[in-house]
Amino acid sequence: MSCVFCKIVNGEIPSMKVYEDEYALVFMDIAKDVDGHMVAIPKKHVKNILDCDTETLEHLMAAVRKVSCHCVENCGYEGVNLLNASDESAGQSVPHFHIHIIPRKNGDNIDAWPAFQGAERETEEVYEKLRML
Repeated sequence: MSCVFCKIVNGEIPSMKVYEDEYALVFMDIAKDVDGHMVAIPKKHVKNILDCDTETLEHLMAAVRKVSCHCVENCGYEGVNLLNASDESAGQSVPHFHIHIIPRKNGDNIDAWPAFQGAERETEEVYEKLRML
């Protein structure tokens, strides 16, 4: 398989592992874009949340929570941003489900929230399309 994240899971590509269990792996992102940037992945290959089974998702989120709590309780951070893009249309660049964990401190001047251009339709109109009840 040519998936770079699967190669990391299999030890074919070295990584700086922050956390690992039977189901998930969290490692340092090598982008050098912000201090502490980590990537959490399921060890099982799934493309994104849209094709992720519930059990795999539960294990991944448990690992994300564990690492996030560690950042706050033991490493001097005050919060985290969790970022995910599911599908190329959303900006997903690696076709293996992953969640970015960005540790945060007040006043760190990191802008991890996208700058949206504004809604094109009325909220009620979109609500009617999206609601599941």
